Amino acid sequence: MSNAVVSAFKNKQLRKKLLFTTLILIVVRFGSQLPIPEIDSAQISAYLKSTLGDSFSLLNSFTGGSFMQMSVFALSVTPYITSSIIMQLMTIAIPKLEEMQKEGEDGRKKIAEYTRYLTVGLALFESCAMAVGLGGKGLLLEDHRNVWGYLTVVAAMTAGSALLMWIGERITDNGVGNGISIVLLINIVSGTPQDMMTLYERFMAGKSVAVATVACIIVLAIIIAIFVFVIILNDAERRIPVQYSKKMQGRRMIGGQSTYIPLKVNTANVIPVIFASSIMSMPVMIAQFFH
Repeated sequence: MSNAVVSAFKNKQLRKKLLFTTLILIVVRFGSQLPIPEIDSAQISAYLKSTLGDSFSLLNSFTGGSFMQMSVFALSVTPYITSSIIMQLMTIAIPKLEEMQKEGEDGRKKIAEYTRYLTVGLALFESCAMAVGLGGKGLLLEDHRNVWGYLTVVAAMTAGSALLMWIGERITDNGVGNGISIVLLINIVSGTPQDMMTLYERFMAGKSVAVATVACIIVLAIIIAIFVFVIILNDAERRIPVQYSKKMQGRRMIGGQSTYIPLKVNTANVIPVIFASSIMSMPVMIAQFFH
């Protein structure tokens, strides 16, 4: 593994891509700590924890802590992921979009453009709902509970989501690829130190050395087992056997080979989990905000 890392940095083009991706991810983490004007982050964090419970923790992990701090990246890339899935479903239901998808690169560019517009629309809708809900709970600063205060919150959250979408596309084009997935990964990984501290405080802090050691071994074993299971599930494939028929060519019979079609078991990866969490958390948030 160390040789692969050294070889990657020796390649000039790959080194530039890695450096570009690293700098972009630093911008993402900086934006995750940049609070939205006109709001009280401490009160909002306390309110969301008491209201949403476990669903808040899951949503906060996907946003890299941005949702808890109500930063400009509070919506993260969830509007883009939702709009991408909606567009994929619409290409099946709408013949014109299906034809556009089959047109090749030009058609895919048009669908990507429509996906961007839908992303901004979803981000605008979600930010409006959150701004109105937070304002109704008195979580905006008292001097800014007016039209301009609401517009500031909506503009900041919508612009943050659109900026993350643009950053993901830049990583895909100029970085190491899979920009949206990398943004999600850095958001989730950023919460690892806090998660480790929580596990330590819950299972090891204040315990005897023997009990703390056993607890540490058990926690590490569970974490390693989860990683191994995820890797196995991600690489698992269902091999569908295929038998080619024989045919006569000249005076010889050729063909008749047996092969298989590798079909991944987990073709959608984590997209269903993210999509489901977004759908299930949104009604709860809106219901709580509007009583």
